[in-house]
Amino acid sequence: MQFWLDYGTRIKNMFLTIDWSYLVEFIVFVLLFYIVFKLLKENKAQFIIGLFITVVVLSGLAFSMSKDVESETLLIIVVTATIFIMLLFSTEIKRSLLGTGTKKHNRNDNLTVHNIEYTINEIIRAVQYMSKNNIGALIVLSNENLPEGIVSSGTVINAEINSPMIEAVFYPKAPLHDGAMIIEGDKIHAAGCFLPLIENEGLPQEVGSRHRAALGVTKVAAVTAIVVSEETGIISIMKNGEIKKRYASDAELKNVLSDYYWTDLTAEDE
Repeated sequence: MQFWLDYGTRIKNMFLTIDWSYLVEFIVFVLLFYIVFKLLKENKAQFIIGLFITVVVLSGLAFSMSKDVESETLLIIVVTATIFIMLLFSTEIKRSLLGTGTKKHNRNDNLTVHNIEYTINEIIRAVQYMSKNNIGALIVLSNENLPEGIVSSGTVINAEINSPMIEAVFYPKAPLHDGAMIIEGDKIHAAGCFLPLIENEGLPQEVGSRHRAALGVTKVAAVTAIVVSEETGIISIMKNGEIKKRYASDAELKNVLSDYYWTDLTAEDE
C-alpha cells in the first residue's frame, strides 16, 4: 500500500514541476504546423511546403543551439508564417473550413468543392489552349443578371463545362465562335451571344471588337469577362467597364474564377 502512495506522490511532484508554458507552446506549435501543412498539401503548393519546413527546421536548430534564443521565438516565427500563408490562401481556407461554402448560384446546389475546382481548372485549361493557338474567345461569368436580350441573341445550350466543349465553341469555323459564351455556375448557359460595344476613343488600337464587347457588357451588368485576343493570344480580364488585367496569368485567372464561384463563405444561402 505504501508503494502506491509513494508512487502517487512521485507522479504528483512530476506534474507540479512541469513547466506548463512549454507544453502549451508545443501543442500550439504542433496544431499550427499541422494546419499549415495540410492546407499547403491540399493546394499542391510543394515549393511553399519545402520553404515552410525549412524555416521551421532552421528556427528549431537555432533555438536548440543558442541559449540566447527564447522558446517563444520559434513559436513567433511559426505564427508569422502561418498568418502569411493564411492570407495567401484565404479562399482555400474558407472552403476547407466550410466544406462546400456558399455559392453565388443558388440554383446550382449540386456544386461541391471538388466539381468547382474541376470547373475552374477546365476553364483555365481551355483559355490557355486558345491563347497558345491564337483562337479568339470571349467568356462572360454571369450571375443570372444579364439583360435578357443578350442571352436571347445567342443560342442557349446548357452544357456541362469542360475544356473540349469550350474550345469547340470557339473553334474558328464553328457557327458560334464570333459571339460571347455565357457561363452560369457549372453550366455553359449560352454561346454566340452579341454584347453591347463600348465606345471609347481612348482605348489602345490593339483593343478589338471582343474587348469592346467585354467592356460594354461589364459596364451594363455586374459580370466579369475573360477575353483571348485572336491576333496576339493575350488574355485580358474585364470588370466594371475597365480592363482589370492584361497578360493575365494562370494564377490571376484562378483568382478571378475563385471570386466568381466563391463569395462570402461565412454567409448563408439566400
